[in-house]
Amino acid sequence: MLKKVILISCLLAFCNTNAYASLPDFTVLVEEVAPAVVKINTVSKATPKAEQPRIQGQMPEIFRELLEKRQRPARPSRTMGSGFVISADGYILTNHHVVDQAEEIQVQFADRSEYTATVVGSDRRSDLALLKIEATDLPSLEFADSDSIKVGAWVLAIGSPFGLDYSVTAGIISAIGRSLPTEQGENYVPFIQTDVAINRGNSGGPLFNLDGQVVGINSQIYSPTGGSVGLSFSIPVSIASNVVAQLRENGKVKRGFLGVGISDVNKSLAEAMGLPSPMGAAINSVMPGSAADDGGILPGDIIVSVDDQSILRSGDLPHIVGLIKPDTKVKIVVYREGKRKKLTIKVGALEGDDSMRASVDDGADRLGISAIAAEKSQLRTLRLRGGVSIAEVLADSPADIAGLRTDDIIVQLGYSRIDDLEEYQSVIVELPVNTPVAIRFYRQGQAIFRTIQINQ
Repeated sequence: MLKKVILISCLLAFCNTNAYASLPDFTVLVEEVAPAVVKINTVSKATPKAEQPRIQGQMPEIFRELLEKRQRPARPSRTMGSGFVISADGYILTNHHVVDQAEEIQVQFADRSEYTATVVGSDRRSDLALLKIEATDLPSLEFADSDSIKVGAWVLAIGSPFGLDYSVTAGIISAIGRSLPTEQGENYVPFIQTDVAINRGNSGGPLFNLDGQVVGINSQIYSPTGGSVGLSFSIPVSIASNVVAQLRENGKVKRGFLGVGISDVNKSLAEAMGLPSPMGAAINSVMPGSAADDGGILPGDIIVSVDDQSILRSGDLPHIVGLIKPDTKVKIVVYREGKRKKLTIKVGALEGDDSMRASVDDGADRLGISAIAAEKSQLRTLRLRGGVSIAEVLADSPADIAGLRTDDIIVQLGYSRIDDLEEYQSVIVELPVNTPVAIRFYRQGQAIFRTIQINQ
């Protein structure tokens, strides 16, 4: 009996020793990669916010306008986040939401050196932004091979949670290809899910593998408390490398676009459509004049593959199509009336946002706004021929006084219809001073008529 006890004790000791020995040692890795990780501090313009009316539902326009003029005190907004150097000549990657609407961006390195950064380009749909600082010979990081990212692999994050510089946390990859649609219902990022502790301030920081390569960019967490509960999500390098290349070249991102409304396929639908198992993206609607419409996709079809890449869930479709270069012809397999059908479709383009391209200065016009081209998807939803969208409203400007807000879509100024930026810019040059001018715009699907006045 004593021999058995001794034997068991020895086996347990041996197992514990082996388990301990198999755990990774992150110390050397952190020393190598930390110099390329940065802390980002931003200051945004102080924009008064209208108090929310207590009256719900429809409200007469005169009362709505009066309520909007009751402003809260304007205070500059300060945010913090993380980022990392991707090339020795000063290009830095971070999250779009870290620098969105920022007037000042300060980048701080581990050695406490600081630089002022400008925005080369920013992409809301992927939540990525490319910054540039005037520096050379910087330590930089490289992206991992996207095919090497596996569930269960050890990963490590470095960032500044709650402003605590260069905090290191570790864990494993819990899942890949997670679909997390945005508030706009867009879904172009197959997120990496980890149990690495990520908190406010980690956003934009790198997620490393054990070789010191970046596998993802930390973007968001799921938490009922606001703190880490072991559910963090990172943007994979497959998305980041594509976005960085386009931002660096054009300052914005174009994505492949089919123009379909989709939903998941359950077991009963799979049986009804003759599918071997629940898979694919069920087509609920097809946008008239879209790539899908021109290519012969019909409502009721189920897309099961795009260029030999299987569509297991509906969320896989935008993930795959979004990475395809517009105007590329692809092979798409659909199930229609119980039979497989092959289609060749020329992928359309989903234009990128221009709202943060090339600089962080306001670039405001005579109305006190930064105007950008309205997204085609917005115009289609509102059934508008054209319009320009408001990216920013300066405090106390004519637009601010008139009650215009970010994301409003202007369709008329005076007697002139506004279809695009060129028309808008030609009209505002001719607007009179000290004279009320009619302005018509859309906000959350509702058309609003007001007046705006430019004062000297």
